[in-house]
Amino acid sequence: MTTPLSGTQYLLASGDYEAHIASVGASLRRLTYAGRDLVVPFDADEVRPAYRGVILAPWPNRIVDGRYTFAGVERQAALTEPERGHALHGLAAWLDFTAVDSASGRLTLGATIEPQQGYPWRLRVEVTFALGADGLRQSVRARNLSPQVAPFGTGPHPYLVAGPAPLDDWTLTLPADRVLEVTPDRLAPLGLRPVEIDPDRFDFRSPRRLGGVEIDHAFTGLRRDADGMAAVRVVDPAGTGVEVSWDRGCPWVQVHTADLPGGASQPGHRAGLAVEPMTCAPDAFNADRYDYDTGLARIEPGQTFTATWRIAGL
Repeated sequence: MTTPLSGTQYLLASGDYEAHIASVGASLRRLTYAGRDLVVPFDADEVRPAYRGVILAPWPNRIVDGRYTFAGVERQAALTEPERGHALHGLAAWLDFTAVDSASGRLTLGATIEPQQGYPWRLRVEVTFALGADGLRQSVRARNLSPQVAPFGTGPHPYLVAGPAPLDDWTLTLPADRVLEVTPDRLAPLGLRPVEIDPDRFDFRSPRRLGGVEIDHAFTGLRRDADGMAAVRVVDPAGTGVEVSWDRGCPWVQVHTADLPGGASQPGHRAGLAVEPMTCAPDAFNADRYDYDTGLARIEPGQTFTATWRIAGL
């Protein structure tokens, strides 16, 4: 039997939820609640479109120019975003993860990031999917198998679907006080700004309609509940919706309205809202360049780093 293009397929079911997971990139291929999609899906026998539903490691977002210095050594990572000249979304996206453990409503997939030019550390990455009455919980556990400290960051890349109406009509709640200003051409970080710098585009601390705004920015200064949880939600005019929530392990979130070159003629253009909790900021591997805490993790030899988040229907 031929393996589908997106890898080995796994199905988790619990109550009104179903999660379809593909082994390439430990990708969340589809997530449904009461029969409706919560994320933009893709077919099993399809090369995953870009980073849809993938786990990002050992960095989310971009390393500007692919260059960084860590422990006094300058490194050059492969430029996987050639149109902007950056190293995008880490090294795990096209690894074929294998099953480590499975049980009712639960699956753990694992893969090893081998030392390579631009990232000479070996990491064991395990991704756990746990489906229950409160939605899909994902966790990433990275163990440093190298004899040196390793830089690390992670996050997911789901495109949320609130309901049948176009994205412009969805209501967004984004409890963030600050936005990372970036260059318009290459999305390279410039500095943190209050969301009031452009409230129509960035200030969704009170729920309001997205409209035609175009966003591809990282946010921080997250407002959290008494348990330390932050949550981003989108709601369709029909009343359905979806929420991503996470704890203090992710002080950043990237939000992208999925605008594509060519506009509406391009499949996937504004088909969903990417909401990506991140353990670190864009270009965090160049933390010394910035006057704010990028959140870059440094994993000691033999130690582990864990991050978690949840996706739930509303």
